[in-house]
Amino acid sequence: MAHVHKLYEFDLEKGFIKPRNKKCPKCGSFMAYHKQPVPRWHCGKCGYTEYVR
Repeated sequence: MAHVHKLYEFDLEKGFIKPRNKKCPKCGSFMAYHKQPVPRWHCGKCGYTEYVR
């Protein structure tokens, strides 16, 4: 089970919640960041991948 405090950034003074991961431009779900073997963002739902330079 995912821990909510790892998925979102909270600012209680300003009152906003921001997701830490990027959203997929194709399907809109959240993407995962992988460091090995090549740094990249990957969507598990549709298979979209962005490589980090």
